[in-house]
Amino acid sequence: MAKKSDFLKNVVQHIDIKEHNVIDLVDSMEKMAFSARDLNRAAQIYDKMLADKDCAVILTLAGSLFSAGLKKVVYDLITNNMVDAIVSTGAIMVDQDFFEALGFKHYQGTPFVNDNELRDLHIDRIYDTYIDEDELRICDDTTAIILDSLEPRPYSSRELLWEFGKYLEENGGPKVDDSVIYAAYKHNVPIFVPAFSDCSAGFGFVVHQTKNPEKHVSIDSAKDFLELTQIKLNTKETGIFMIGGGVPKNFTQDIVVAADILQEDAPMHKYAIQITVADERDGALSGSTLKEASSWGKVETTYEQMVYSEATIAMPLVAGYAYHKGSWKNRNKYEFQKLYLKEKITV
Repeated sequence: MAKKSDFLKNVVQHIDIKEHNVIDLVDSMEKMAFSARDLNRAAQIYDKMLADKDCAVILTLAGSLFSAGLKKVVYDLITNNMVDAIVSTGAIMVDQDFFEALGFKHYQGTPFVNDNELRDLHIDRIYDTYIDEDELRICDDTTAIILDSLEPRPYSSRELLWEFGKYLEENGGPKVDDSVIYAAYKHNVPIFVPAFSDCSAGFGFVVHQTKNPEKHVSIDSAKDFLELTQIKLNTKETGIFMIGGGVPKNFTQDIVVAADILQEDAPMHKYAIQITVADERDGALSGSTLKEASSWGKVETTYEQMVYSEATIAMPLVAGYAYHKGSWKNRNKYEFQKLYLKEKITV
């Protein structure tokens, strides 16, 4: 009979955009057609965001990105001042990033496998990637430990992710050198997870609130919305770099409308790029175009680009292009986290 170790052998390696100068490759795509030309324009727009001294950049993440090897890309965006705030799904930040920060790994696998056998061995599958379910339970339990240590009150997801970074800091640091949560904590880049319970952290909440039925930590999703909207209110221009769609995409686009409600003439996102494989024809938001978002008053159409490509292919090219172009070297650091910690942001 197969053992767990037979499956959990080949560790997923995170691609390093610093090692691959893709400028010439991406520039050559400008003379092509179809998705290649779209990708080139998206890369140029991202570089424009970074060169615009009045623009704050918001990165949105959806899908199983870090388990697939894209974690170091986001880590490098944070550490090189190429992103000022992140809006993500919970699975990416907790089940994948925090999970690896605790010392665990994702493994290369295959979709052509007996999933009943994997279940018996406590192995979870994400298409062609494997995770040890027993290790994931440790991640769940660690979330509960963090929640138990906090003052019982409602928190925004940004506050909680900051506490995750603080936990790593106070417990010897992450077991890896590319933790996104820890890098964001150290560089004062706020992370928002609007659907925070929809991940490993949700199980931690179940344990925590069961143990503490009267006084416990809870999620204030409205505070999430207000806090991200305050970023829009306190910047002249914003650009969004969206990987996938889902809640992070809609949440980030909606802050323009919320800001407009709170003050007159809040500008739309000046720059917007989205990498997705979703189709727009069913009306679902993940595939809705950025031009459609313009009709809602969310995104300007001067510098917007859809890229219909799978994220593991397109994201390293777009991010790598902007990294090696170097416009980020002249940016000021927003460090939005400091504004929240000092409670200086006002509406």
